[in-house]
Amino acid sequence: MEAMIERCAGLDVHQETVVACVLFGPLDKKPKTSIETFSTTTTGLLALSDWLATLQVSDVVMESTGVYWKPIWNILEGSFHLVLANARHVKNVPGRKTDVKDAEWLAKLLRCGLIESNFVPPEDIRDLRDLTRYRKKLIHHRTSEQNRIHKILQDANIKLTSVLSDIFGVSGRRILEAILNGEKIETDGLRKMVDWRTKASITDIASAINGRIRRHHRDMLRYHWEHMGYLEETIEELEKQIDQLLSPYRKEVELLDGIPGVNKAAAATFIAEMGVNMSVFKSAKHLASWAGVSPGNYESAGKKKRVKPHKEIKL
Repeated sequence: MEAMIERCAGLDVHQETVVACVLFGPLDKKPKTSIETFSTTTTGLLALSDWLATLQVSDVVMESTGVYWKPIWNILEGSFHLVLANARHVKNVPGRKTDVKDAEWLAKLLRCGLIESNFVPPEDIRDLRDLTRYRKKLIHHRTSEQNRIHKILQDANIKLTSVLSDIFGVSGRRILEAILNGEKIETDGLRKMVDWRTKASITDIASAINGRIRRHHRDMLRYHWEHMGYLEETIEELEKQIDQLLSPYRKEVELLDGIPGVNKAAAATFIAEMGVNMSVFKSAKHLASWAGVSPGNYESAGKKKRVKPHKEIKL
C-alpha cells in the first residue's frame, strides 16, 4: 500500500484509557513507530495533545466508540486534522487482537489514505443537535403522561375523550383542573370552562364527566398532571435555546420552512442533524445513505435480494 501521510496517529479509545500509535518517516520507507497510553481525564488528554504535537503529527484517526471519542475530539479539535472512522469500515482480521494492534492498524490505514471520515458537524451544530434530540425525547415523555391520564379517566368512567377532540386543549385542561381540585362542577360553571369553539353541547359534556372518581384517581391524575406540566415547561425552555442557536441560520430555516410538510421545528432538526454545509456529502445519494433512508445492495449468484434501508449510527 502506498503511503500518503508522513506523520499520523491512530487512537484506540476506551472509557478510561486511550492507546496512541504514531507512524512517522519518509513515505518511501518503512515508518517508525511510537506507542503510548494516556488517561482519558482532561489532564491525560492534554498530555496526549502535547505528545502528538511534539512528534509533529498532522493527522489523527479514532473510531466512533460510543460517546468515549467525544472528549478526545473536543481536546484535539483545532490542533490536528481529525478523522472519525466507522468501526465497521476499519475492522481488522480476527485473531491476536490487542489495544496496541488496534491503534497501529488505524494508523496504518490512515497513513495510506484508506479511511473515510464520518461527518462531524461544528460545535454549535452539535449543541443544537443535543437540544433537538432532547426535545424529541421530552415530547415522547409528555405523550406518555397524557396517555396515562387518559387511562385513569377511563378507569374512573369519565368519558371526556368521547366529547372533546383534545382533552388537553383549553376546555379540557380547565375541566381536568377542576376534577383534580375536587370541585363540584355545575352546569353554569361548566359553561364558563368550555371554550366557545367546542362543538359538543354542555349537556353531553356534563354527562361525560359524571363518573365514579375516587381519591386514588385524583392522586394519580395529579402525579401525571404535574409531571406533564414540568415537561411542558422544560420543552418551552428548550425551544428558546434552540431558537437562539438558530439565529445565525435564519436564511436556511426559511428555505427549509418553505418545503411542503416541513415546519420550523422540523427545519431545526434538519440543520441539527445535517448542518448547513452540504459540501461534506459527495452527492445527494451519499446524504440519503448517511441518513439511513437508502437501501443496500445485496446480490448473490446473480440474484438480487431485497434489502431494507440500514439506519446509520448518528454521532
